[in-house]
Amino acid sequence: MNLIRRTLSSLAVAALVVGTAVAQQTPPKPAPVPRPVTPEAPVPPPPDVDGKSWVLMDYATGQVLASKDPDLRVEPASITKVMTDYVVSAEIANGKIHMTDPVTISENAWRSGGAATDGSTSFLKLNSQVPLKDLLYGMIIQSGNDAAIALAEHTAGSESAFANLMNAYAKQIGMTNSNFENASGYPIANHYSTARDIAILSRALIHDFPEDYAISAVKDFEWNGIKQHNRNLLLWRDNIVDGIKTGHTAAAGYCLAASAKQGDSRMIAIVMGASNEKARADAALALMNYGFRFYETHKLYDSDKPLATPKLWKGQSNQLPLGVADNVLVTVKRGDYDKLKATLDIPATLVAPFTKGQQVGTLRLTLDGQPVQNVPLIALADAPQAGFFGRLWDSIMLWFHSDKKPDETK
Repeated sequence: MNLIRRTLSSLAVAALVVGTAVAQQTPPKPAPVPRPVTPEAPVPPPPDVDGKSWVLMDYATGQVLASKDPDLRVEPASITKVMTDYVVSAEIANGKIHMTDPVTISENAWRSGGAATDGSTSFLKLNSQVPLKDLLYGMIIQSGNDAAIALAEHTAGSESAFANLMNAYAKQIGMTNSNFENASGYPIANHYSTARDIAILSRALIHDFPEDYAISAVKDFEWNGIKQHNRNLLLWRDNIVDGIKTGHTAAAGYCLAASAKQGDSRMIAIVMGASNEKARADAALALMNYGFRFYETHKLYDSDKPLATPKLWKGQSNQLPLGVADNVLVTVKRGDYDKLKATLDIPATLVAPFTKGQQVGTLRLTLDGQPVQNVPLIALADAPQAGFFGRLWDSIMLWFHSDKKPDETK
């Protein structure tokens, strides 16, 4: 398929259609936020932190800003409970279960996740009934294995059935290198994830279920007369940190999924396999501070505003407005904003009909020639076919156009 490639400058888009150049103004690329003038200096490499693998992700765009072995398969330990939290929150949102549901603590949950296993526990009593909300708090804040198993059994009937749900949701949100066999993170064969996948999961939880995510910022929770503190040390060290979850086993090492918000920016740091509890906290905080200090997020284009209106053939209208479904955000190193380049790839010939939201082309963002982001370019309105004579006339005109080469812009 022939494409017309159009470059979006900071001022306008040169919109060329087959055979005719049409100048079209578009929203200008916004100027960077004014900042105090400081001497220009190259952005340093990310800190060398303790951890078998780690990822620093920008929340707004999902871009990985820095990483070490991000796709290394590792045991996620209790960070598994972030996936459990996501599934439970999704099933609540779908009306399948409810925060007020009474959940019976089975012998399996009591025995497999209780204090006798020498793991994290909420000290739930056998055969007691606990409100689902309290189990969610116990799992997220206290890292209760018994709470995680009880939630899984209530949600899906059994922990193995719940694991199937975990894997289905993981695939749905874009986790491509993970497999879950249980709800608690108890070590078992074929139960694994990666730092990148945990970052994707963390971003999805924050975005999709912000109220449930907020539980991870609570510093302590009491159940059965026993008060336990959140194991995320960063909640006490920096007030911009508001989550997410710790994990530890002998095989997995010390793991931490952390997130912090500073102004309009949010960073997510995933550290897997650190040497001790303090090291994982130090590593996550150093990574997030690096992101806040040396990167900035910009909104380039607004949703539902035309970036181009190319010629439309055989339609009731003779133009098709094209734009993006969501605001286009990009995160770059400080000082690199002016190096961004945007181009539109649009088929050379557009023939009605089109429906609103249908992908027609692609908005491509590059920095120094390297791809940054590809965004679907969609029809912003329905474009039904013209009547018989309109289609006939355009068919004749297209026949004359077929021998002409589409114009291109540089």
